[in-house]
Parts: sequence; structure tokens; C-alpha cells
Amino acid sequence: MTAAPADAARARATPAPPPAEGRLLREAVRRGRGPAALVLAATALGAAAAVTLPLALGRAVDLLIARADAGSWVLLCTALIATEVATDALVARTGGRTGAATTAWLRRRALAGFLAAPPAATTGTGLPTRLTANALDAGTAPVAAATAAAAGLAPLGGLAGLFLVDPWAGAAFVCGVPLLLLILRALLRDGRAALTTYQEEQGRMARLLTGALSGAATIAAAGTVRAEERRVLAPLAGMRAAGERTWRVQGRAAGLSGALMPLLVAAVLAVGGVRLVAGHLTPGDLLALSRYAVLAAGAGALAGALNGWVRAKAGTARVETVTALPPTPHGTRDLPPHGDGTLALHGVHVTRDGVPLLDSVTLTLPGGTTTALVGPSGSGKSLLAAVAGRLTDPDQGTVLLDGTDLRTLSADTLRHAVAYAFERPALFGATIADAVACGPLPEPDLRRALRRAAADTFTDRLPHGPRTPLPEAPLSGGELQRLGLARAFTRPTRLLILDDATSSLDTVTAHLVARALTDTPGTRLTITHRLTTAAQSDQVVWLDGGRIRGTGPHSVLWRDPAYRAVFGAGAGGDAGAGADTVTDTGARRRSDVRTDVTSDVRTELPTDMRTDLHTGIRTDPRVDTGTGAAE
Repeated sequence: MTAAPADAARARATPAPPPAEGRLLREAVRRGRGPAALVLAATALGAAAAVTLPLALGRAVDLLIARADAGSWVLLCTALIATEVATDALVARTGGRTGAATTAWLRRRALAGFLAAPPAATTGTGLPTRLTANALDAGTAPVAAATAAAAGLAPLGGLAGLFLVDPWAGAAFVCGVPLLLLILRALLRDGRAALTTYQEEQGRMARLLTGALSGAATIAAAGTVRAEERRVLAPLAGMRAAGERTWRVQGRAAGLSGALMPLLVAAVLAVGGVRLVAGHLTPGDLLALSRYAVLAAGAGALAGALNGWVRAKAGTARVETVTALPPTPHGTRDLPPHGDGTLALHGVHVTRDGVPLLDSVTLTLPGGTTTALVGPSGSGKSLLAAVAGRLTDPDQGTVLLDGTDLRTLSADTLRHAVAYAFERPALFGATIADAVACGPLPEPDLRRALRRAAADTFTDRLPHGPRTPLPEAPLSGGELQRLGLARAFTRPTRLLILDDATSSLDTVTAHLVARALTDTPGTRLTITHRLTTAAQSDQVVWLDGGRIRGTGPHSVLWRDPAYRAVFGAGAGGDAGAGADTVTDTGARRRSDVRTDVTSDVRTELPTDMRTDLHTGIRTDPRVDTGTGAAE
């Protein structure tokens, strides 16, 4: 095994300490502190107006009963009412705008964290639910914090007003406050737990539904719609239980506070009536007491404000699981300026859930060559392709591109040096051109990429050519793959990796793409199940059970019946030595495949990879199944 460079060792990922719980919540509140302060000030102003209004009303009533001039007090009451209305409108408008802005920021943060993390770390995160419902709840955090902080101002002002007008009436109200505090405490304690459980079950159902929708055609063809319904709806029982618990907690709090508050108001009015009859209060004072009792009873509204804060905290905690994903660490190095794209893997080992998926893979892809990666399903081909371009890191071993460890490269250098095309490419953007270009791209370069991928033959027939909107361009599987290939052709790279990216192409189109690949600069690694693709490659890497079972020219490997079985071929050994291909004119010819065993068989293999000098097939005795591999 080749030792890793010193700077590669320094660039190895060091597990970052987990972020402090609630950090995203604090950042969201801090980000919206300006609008939240405005909401808090407006709420406080509205509360002040609401607390002042009963005194003004009481004074106006007493003056009107005494037939005195009450004009100024009536105007003051009008101004106070207008202030309450204006502040409520300002809070609603500011809260809506702030919530939308904070939600958008949280979604960008979550998406950035998701894309920056290694694919293995993102499995099961339930991103759609976190980006939609959970982010929407979390976006209310700044305003919810301000609202919760200010929610007690009006009730406290009402309680102070009660004592100001008549201490006995205030004492009557205070008798029920401890019970109200117990109700609010229970809401905070039990409400968050129930809501968090509900959101987790909701996310689980969303993941199942997304998977079912992506395979809708398969489900319909298999006639398993009812079974899929049961599978997708399996979390519904948990959602129902959590939802019932949430509403039970909130309903109990609302019911108790709703029953308690009228009783307290009635007690205040009863005491006030007695005091009025005794001559200690005026009719205006009794009116003020009734208004202050209603304000103080508004302490029940604290339940709503606190419930909003609980939802914001629970939503933020769900979003934070994505934003806190550890990012893939990158170095700062660039590639050598004149490298030819030589790729070398040394002792690569990858384990998932305790199962080794790639085991001691050592391999060299010479610069400028085409390597076909073949093997049965589940042999680790796609994982090896992901490791080769650093979509994921190996648990052990190194991957070098032009002698430079991929872990030491900067993110921009890595992504400009390596291009991928996948079996099922995802297209993003408004039009086909946007999906292929993935950024600014001159029109000639776009046309050239489409032509090399043989995609221009159908894009030119669309209503607006490559500028046709994606929803207006129904694409077959082969057409979708050609657009994915065109995207990989849009920029020069040192390493081009095709993960079964030609599996849906017809024979003629596959041949045209193969010719374009031959003219592509750099090194090419292609996962394939096509016999012709393997036969036309400079070398073939035969993967079996996460180990390299053999590597060399296709014509040499074809002598092994186990290798022929990978392509579903029989015992005959001649078909693979010169597989039929199709020329531009449609004529069939025999492809030129090198058969010089001694010169073409690669030697960059582990020491325990034995080579039969007669056949030239290198095999790993650890994976030999006795099906004809050379010993």
C-alpha cells in the first residue's frame, strides 16, 4: 500500500464537536432581532394603550353621569383604541414578513448543510419535511419570542389596574393566579414532547411517501398499491397518538384557563358591586374594574403565545439536525497544472453498518485511458465510483488524482476536476439548457455538449430547442441519460465517471457516445453491463464482493467462465474476444481488442493477487469461487 502524503494526513477529517443544542434557535432569533424588537415595542405600546383605556373610560363615564364636559376624555379613548388597532396591524404585518424571511434563511441553511455533508451522513434525514413544515414553524421563532415576552404585559397591567382602582377586587383576582401558573407550566412541559413526537412521525411518513411516489410505475405494474398504502400509512398510528396527546394537553390548558378566567372576572365584578353599593366606588370605577378584570384574565392568552414558542422551538430542533450535519472537509491544494488524470486507489476499505463493502481495493487508472468497471449487482461498483470522485471518503486507504490526495484538494478544484454522469440523472433548472449548463455557459459550448451526448437529435425537435421548459419536455429514460451525459461534457475534466450512465441507450446511440468518450480528455471510469463497452475499454476491472477479482483486457478476462457469467454469457469463449460493434453507417465490425497478455495486464495489484502467466488473468484467492478463475 502506498503511504498517504504528509499533507493528506493533516487534511484528514477530525470529528467536530457537536453543536450546542438550540444554537440554531438562538441564531434565528438573533437574525430577526430587529423586527422582533419592533414587534415587542408595538405589543408593549398596544398593552399600554389597553391598560390606560379603562381609566379613561371610567373617567368619561363619571363625567357624563355628572353632566360635565367629557370631550377630552372621549377623544383620549378614541386615540387609545386607534393605537391598539394600529399596533395589532403592525405586529401582524411585521410578523408575517419576518417569519417568511427567517423561514427562507433556515431552508437555505438546511439545504447547504445537506449538500455539504457526505451522502452517508444524510441517509434518513427526512429533508422534505424539515424544509417545509418544520422550517415554517421554526421561521416564527423571532416573532414568537417577542410575542411570548410581551404576552404578559397586558395581563400584568390589568392586574395592577385592579389594585389601583380597588385593592379588594385585585385580591379577589389574585386568588386564582397560582392555578393559572400551574396550567401554563403543564402546557410547556407536556406540549413540547408531544409536538416533537408528532413531527418525527410526520417526517417518517413523508419519507415513505416520497419513496412510493418515485416508484409509482413499479407499484402499479406489480399491483401492490394496497400493500404500499399500508406501508406508507404505518406511521399514522404514531402520528395520531402524538396528535391526540398534543391536542389533549392544549385542550386541557385552554379548557381550564377558559373556565378559570370567567370565574375570576365574576369574582372581581361581585366584589366591585359590593364596593359600589357601599359607596367606595363610582360607576366609572366599576366599569374600569370590569375592563381590568378582562385584561388580567387575558393571562389565558399566554397559553397561545407559549404554544407558538413551543412550536418554533420544536421546528428549529428538527431543522438543526440537518444544519448540524458534519460537512465534508476539504483542503486548499490545487492539482498539478499538467497532469493527465491518472487515478490511483491504494488499500481502499469502506464499511457500512459493520459490513465491508469495499475491501483492500488497490487500483490504477492510467491517464487518458478508459476503464470499464464490471461485476454482479451488489459488488460495490457504484460505491467505488463514489470513492473515486470523493462523493464519499473511504474508511481506510487513499485516493490520488495526479499524485494528489483528493482530501487535500479545495472543493472548487475537486468539483472542476471530476465530472459524473448517473443512471438516473436529476435535472434542475427552468429549461433543458439550464439543466445541462448548471450555470453560465456559452451557446456554442452548450451545443457541443448536446452533440457529443447525441442529445441534439431530440432537443432540436422540441418547440423551443434546448430552451424548452423542462415540464414541456417529456423525456424517455435514454433521453434523460443523454442530458446527464451532456452535462458531464460541458467542461473539461481530468476524471469522468459514468455510473451506468448509458444503460438506457440504444446500440447506435451508445456507440456514438462511446466515440465521444474516446475523444474526451482525461481519464474515464465507466460502470457498465454492456459487453461492447467492456470490449472497447483500455482495461476492465472486475469487482466481486467488494474486492477486485481481476483486471486486464476484456479479451483476456473473457477466458474465465465466471467473468463471462457477469454478462450472462455461456461457456463459449470467443464472443467476448472481439465483440460486435456498430459503425456510423450501421455496418457491423469486429472491435480491435488487444490480446497481448504480457504487455496489457496491469500490475498495480496487492501482493496477494496471483497472476496466471498462461492466461494473464489476475485473481484474488479470497474471492475465487472455483468457477474457472485462474489459480
